[in-house]
Amino acid sequence: MSTASRRRAYTGPILFSYGFRPFFLGGAIWAAITAPLWVWSYLVGDGWLSREWHIHEMLFGALAAIVAGFLTTAVPNWTGRMPVIGAPLAGLFGLWVAGRLVMLAPGLSPMVSGTIDSAFLIVFAVVIWREVLAGRNWRNVPVCLLISLLALGNLVFHLRPDFWDTDIAWRVGIAAIALLIALIGGRIVPSFTNNWLKAQGQAPSARPESRFDHLVLLATAGALAAWLVSPASLISGSAMAAAGALNLMRLARWSGWRTLKEPLVWILHVGYGWLALALGLLGLGVFVPGVPPTLGVHALTVGAVGVMTLAVMTRASRGHTGRALAADRSVQLIYLLINLAALLRVSAAAGSLNPALLIASVIAWSLAFGLFAFTHVPMLARPRPMVARQA
Repeated sequence: MSTASRRRAYTGPILFSYGFRPFFLGGAIWAAITAPLWVWSYLVGDGWLSREWHIHEMLFGALAAIVAGFLTTAVPNWTGRMPVIGAPLAGLFGLWVAGRLVMLAPGLSPMVSGTIDSAFLIVFAVVIWREVLAGRNWRNVPVCLLISLLALGNLVFHLRPDFWDTDIAWRVGIAAIALLIALIGGRIVPSFTNNWLKAQGQAPSARPESRFDHLVLLATAGALAAWLVSPASLISGSAMAAAGALNLMRLARWSGWRTLKEPLVWILHVGYGWLALALGLLGLGVFVPGVPPTLGVHALTVGAVGVMTLAVMTRASRGHTGRALAADRSVQLIYLLINLAALLRVSAAAGSLNPALLIASVIAWSLAFGLFAFTHVPMLARPRPMVARQA
């Protein structure tokens, strides 16, 4: 039975008929909730939720769910194998929910909470490895490696061995996500751009997968590896600055300015632009005392990650549920809010942490993800609309 036939034969709950349905919805809701919860705890000073909890739930909680939604939907198309749907998908989503609950529950031992929370990313990595290897889809082995790296970062967070810097856990997670954006973004941004340009009767932009693209990916991987080991060294600073410049050149080759009529396309270019900017800021921070490391980190997490995830979520939700690939006003507002959140958060990190800018950024972030969840429930939790047949 083909992938499409398997989906058509599925008669269970609609929410578990595609990986993107539960994980996009769950990830968006969690992203909208966790940021204000942490800021409230931070500003009130009650210590209920720590900085470490905030970082963990953004990277290994909300973002991990969105990545899972994308890959459990995309991998069957890459490999031609049966999709993970129904009870297996519900079980995988249940592991993610269990992780969120134990990370909030007071009084649990670190071993118990760490074991339960780590299970989701480990099982998810095993699922992706199984599908890619069984489908002999060697091109996407790097994706498997990056998901494994994300799972490893989560394990390090919970283990916290004395001989490692505790911050290395979130640096591992951020590095894995940044490379996923560079790798997968480098495929979908020019592909979707070319498809849109062709539909408009225009010549396509630069093709992906050129030698230059491979050079950029290698340079980005090398820079992030140096940043993992020694984020303040001259070597990592130089490598990150170079990687930022190379990614900016890569982005320019895709001619994003030619897609300004369609927000679903140009937002992908904006998201990738945040990646190039973040890498450059992380490199600049090594050489310029007035540029704190948090500037680049938040340009990457709130900017590149926030913008790119919402760009992919809005497009994939429409494409896989039979809607027109066009951004309505609510989607355009989502894009405006998430970019505003990134700008405000980077501004807040530019000097001493400004509470007003921090609160404004969190409000914009939560509204962006909350608006996605609210407006996309009909797409994610209901059947695909039936197309009326011609008489």
